[in-house]
Amino acid sequence: MPLHLPKHFPAIERLKQENILVERGEEETAHGQVKPIKIAVLNLMPTKLQTETDILRLLSASPLDIEVAWMRLRSHTPTHVPAAHMDAYYHYFGELVSQSFDGLIVTGAPVEHLNFEEVDYWDELTQIFSWARTSLKSTLYICWAAQAGLYFHERIHKYALPKKMFGIFPQRVLHPEVPIFRGFDDVFCMPHSRHTEIRKEDILQHPELTLLAESEECGVSMCMTAGGKEIFITGHMEYAPDTLDQEYHRDAGKRDDVDLPRHYYRDDNPAKGPLVTWRAHAHLLFTNWMNEYLR
Repeated sequence: MPLHLPKHFPAIERLKQENILVERGEEETAHGQVKPIKIAVLNLMPTKLQTETDILRLLSASPLDIEVAWMRLRSHTPTHVPAAHMDAYYHYFGELVSQSFDGLIVTGAPVEHLNFEEVDYWDELTQIFSWARTSLKSTLYICWAAQAGLYFHERIHKYALPKKMFGIFPQRVLHPEVPIFRGFDDVFCMPHSRHTEIRKEDILQHPELTLLAESEECGVSMCMTAGGKEIFITGHMEYAPDTLDQEYHRDAGKRDDVDLPRHYYRDDNPAKGPLVTWRAHAHLLFTNWMNEYLR
C-alpha cells in the first residue's frame, strides 16, 4: 500500500527512484477503502530532509496504508532547513493535538551535551511526551529522544561516554517472543552515533521496563514499557547506507582525531565504502511496529 504525502514533498522523487509507491495530495486518499494508520513524526534532526526520506523509506515497507504528519515546535526554530519547507509541510503540536493519531516517532537531536532541562524546547517536548502516552497507541523514540523519553517517563539518566559510540554494532535479541522482533534473527546490526549512554543496571531497576536488545560493545540498544506503549531505541535503524560516512567526513574535515566508524567500511577503508548490514532488520522493525502496535 502507498504512503500518502503532500504534493511536491521533497522526498517523493527520491522515494520513487527507489520504487516506493507514493500517492500525492490528501484528495487522493479521500476515496480509500481502508482507514490509514496515522503517524506523527517529530523531526528534531538538523538534517531534516534526509531524515524525512530515511523514515518514509522504512514506513513504506509495510503493506498498510500510511498517513504521515510532520510535527514542529513553537519553542525552537530550525536553522538547517529553509523556513518555507517548514511552513509548507510541518505543523505545530497545537495544530495536531486534536487529530486522531495512532503512533508517534520522535527522532534524535544534537543536544546530548546539555542536561535535559537545559534544552530550549524541553517543556514543549515533555507536553508532547505526555500527550503521546495518554492519547496514542505507541511511540517510537530514537537515539537522543530515547534518552529523553526514559528520563521524562522513568527518571533514568544518561551518562557521558569517554569516546563517541560510532559505527555498526551487533545486537543480541533478549526477548524474541516480543512482537517487535517478529521475524528477527537472534543477532541484528544497528548503527550508533552518540556521545552518551543509558546503563543496563538502571533499566533493570524499573520493572515496568523490558530490556529488549543489547550489545557487548555499545550496551543498551532497545527497551520498552508494557505493551510497547513506548519503544526506546538508542541507535539509528533509520540511517541510510551513507549517513555514517557523511558524519565521518564532516568531522574529519574539522579535526584530526576522528576515529573510523566501527564495523562499517569494507576492510576499514573509507575508499571501499560501507558494508550495509542493518537494512533488512530496519525495515522489519518498522513494519513490526506498525503491524503489531498501531493497528
